[in-house]
Amino acid sequence: MSEYPFMIEGNPDYAFLTVKIPAGRTLRVEAASMAAMDPHVVMKTKLQGGFKRFLGGESLMLNDFSAAQSPGSISIGPGPAGDIAHYSASDESPIFLASGAYLAAADTVSFDSKWEGFAKGFFSGGGLFLLKSKGKGDVWFNSYGALIELDLEDDYVVDTGHIVAFTAGLSYEISRVGGYKSLFFSGEGLVCRFRGRGKVWIQTRNPSRLVAWAQAFRNVEKSN
Repeated sequence: MSEYPFMIEGNPDYAFLTVKIPAGRTLRVEAASMAAMDPHVVMKTKLQGGFKRFLGGESLMLNDFSAAQSPGSISIGPGPAGDIAHYSASDESPIFLASGAYLAAADTVSFDSKWEGFAKGFFSGGGLFLLKSKGKGDVWFNSYGALIELDLEDDYVVDTGHIVAFTAGLSYEISRVGGYKSLFFSGEGLVCRFRGRGKVWIQTRNPSRLVAWAQAFRNVEKSN
């Protein structure tokens, strides 16, 4: 059961999260995601995660929203057009979030940066940057496109650009799809091979594919 009562509206296209912060508690929210809040809720900005968080596509800043004397509501709109999901994290059941997926968390939960390799990200655009939860409490994360929740009991392969989150009961290994020709010319990059039992959340759209699609429509001036 959530300690922070919440409501998610607009799934799966343009999800919008409203959270009631209990009196004396704080909600840690991704920078620039607050859409509206009660007037007595107080915001403070803190530096989080350092250089690895920056490389992983996350903001270096998190905003702490606190309700001092009485509960207060805050509404949160993530940057990507897509879903929002909730997870109850604990030290026994942490969650890994991929780059850009973190949206908000209770003040009892923190995240450590776990970086899966600069070379992989450089060559394919699909390296895997992860945040791992520590502590017990509510976590909310967002996707680009709709979120699909999968219950895995065996091996499964997911393109790294479609991974949003997964539970710590799974082991994972990053590898290429096919050979080097496939890596550079097929439009496919790196994949993550999951093994074990647990949950994986994947997004129906890949941000890097949107960038590649939009590139063709750029109006590039020709030099004389």
